[in-house]
Amino acid sequence: MDLLGRLHECCNSDDCVVEIPEVMETDMSHTHEQKDQKTPALNSWASVSHKDRQGNALSGANPDAVELFDKAVEAFSLYRGDPVDLLDKAIKLAPGFAMAHILKAYMFALATEPEATAFVKQIMPQMRALSMNDRERSHLAALEKLIAGEWTAAALALDYHNMTWPFDLAALQVGHLMDFYRANAVNLRDRIGRALPKWSQAIPGYSLVLGMHAFGLEECGDYALAEESGKTAIDLQPLDSWSHHAVAHVMEMQGRAHDGIEWMQARAPHWAGDDSFFQVHNWWHKALFHIDLGQMDEAIALYDGPVRDGKSALALDLVDASALLWRLHLAGHDVGNRWGELATAWEQHADGKLYPFNDWHASMAYLGAGKESAVETILTAYKDSAYQRVEVGSWAAGTGTLLIKGFSAFWRGNYAEAAENLHQARFITNRFGGSHAQRDIIDLTLTEATIRGGLSHMAEALANERLTLKPHSPVNKNFLMRAKAA
Repeated sequence: MDLLGRLHECCNSDDCVVEIPEVMETDMSHTHEQKDQKTPALNSWASVSHKDRQGNALSGANPDAVELFDKAVEAFSLYRGDPVDLLDKAIKLAPGFAMAHILKAYMFALATEPEATAFVKQIMPQMRALSMNDRERSHLAALEKLIAGEWTAAALALDYHNMTWPFDLAALQVGHLMDFYRANAVNLRDRIGRALPKWSQAIPGYSLVLGMHAFGLEECGDYALAEESGKTAIDLQPLDSWSHHAVAHVMEMQGRAHDGIEWMQARAPHWAGDDSFFQVHNWWHKALFHIDLGQMDEAIALYDGPVRDGKSALALDLVDASALLWRLHLAGHDVGNRWGELATAWEQHADGKLYPFNDWHASMAYLGAGKESAVETILTAYKDSAYQRVEVGSWAAGTGTLLIKGFSAFWRGNYAEAAENLHQARFITNRFGGSHAQRDIIDLTLTEATIRGGLSHMAEALANERLTLKPHSPVNKNFLMRAKAA
């Protein structure tokens, strides 16, 4: 079973490993040991007990559990295999292994699903009782902020953490994901950039750090260096799904659809295996390249195949499915009754109380399935004053409301209203979540709304804007032709 399946199994099973001893011996032998980290000695990776492969001290561990933990960190960073299972095995061997518990909790919290977050909140009191060194307590403090919905506070806490412990690979990976989920392109690049000079190819995990930096460079528009870094990372570790995806993003943003399809097809054996829990997102990227070339039949075949054939119930995969169906709908492709199945799958995730980016994508499916009351339920939840005092609640009240209202207006054919809402939202979505490629659906919908609504000046201006960035895109050329005729 892969990571995503394990997340759901743990949230709904008594068999998930959460056992933590009530009384622990205090192990202070490693406290402050990595406070001022130097490059680890090259012969120290596996020989020193109670340290991970990068030389970070581990409380409550034993050598066998550490080996499993190292494999889990690598699996998590490669987006392959079952890191939760590896961590559960490590915890069985060493119930007081603090970092094994912490990393597992991070994975659940970063799933952006109500059940998974509730699970982490449930086990937090037990985790607080564990013996920890300074680094591990720093992790726990960041995790507390994350499950409280304070994403920026959690990410900032890990900023300081990464500066103090730059060889903490799990912390770099988790912080990178926090930056992604709050759409902070600058810190996607710079969090890794601050640590990367201390790393070298001799340190295990170097390629993974390089791949994270590649994605940050891409999100900041440094496409040439992003592609170079991503491909170098892949040369070092061909199975790295994240680095592959970083290069795909470069090609998407540069409008290199033919190159993108070739890139995805040529490397499919490395990223499309059953053990990859990032394969749906990478298939989504391939579908975008086909859409950009006007190849709608190929895109819908990918939806019916690897994107949705497995009927994944994971929010990460549902986001891709909603976004793909909506883009096909915008292009005038009849998606039939596919909305209904997807809307049902979203029901357990979009509660209007956890992560607005998911709520917005769920709303696309609800609109397509004729479940507008479910959309209104989300918008009503956003008005809760207590929720608005939490950071994610402020995202919901601001950006989330505009986006959901804008997409709802578009679905009803109220194109002027849709354009007004989406034009406001497009400039503040960098507070909200996702990548530039994911958020492009806002501008696609906005441009289509202005054309259908006869807002000719706005439509032509937006089409020109898109063509400036992707001058060879058939989709963008069609926008301009229709805008001039509007």
